[in-house]
Amino acid sequence: MAKYLIARQLSGKKLVTNEGDDFGRLVDIEVNEVSGKIEMLVVEPNPDSGLASKMKKEDGMVHIPYESVLAVGDFIIVEKRNMAY
Repeated sequence: MAKYLIARQLSGKKLVTNEGDDFGRLVDIEVNEVSGKIEMLVVEPNPDSGLASKMKKEDGMVHIPYESVLAVGDFIIVEKRNMAY
């Protein structure tokens, strides 16, 4: 039950790169069914973010590897260098 509450608290948080760019908003996470570890963040990109528009998928979302996450608080801070382009 605690994991469910944590996932709910993450939903809707803004993603910001370590360089201060407003990247978008978290809408979902992809979890490995075997290990239970978070693998990807599914993000609704900020339309004003050039980086996000380059990474946008066919469904309009951006998928960011969880390894890029540096910190979670009021925002989710991600390492720009480790994001897949």
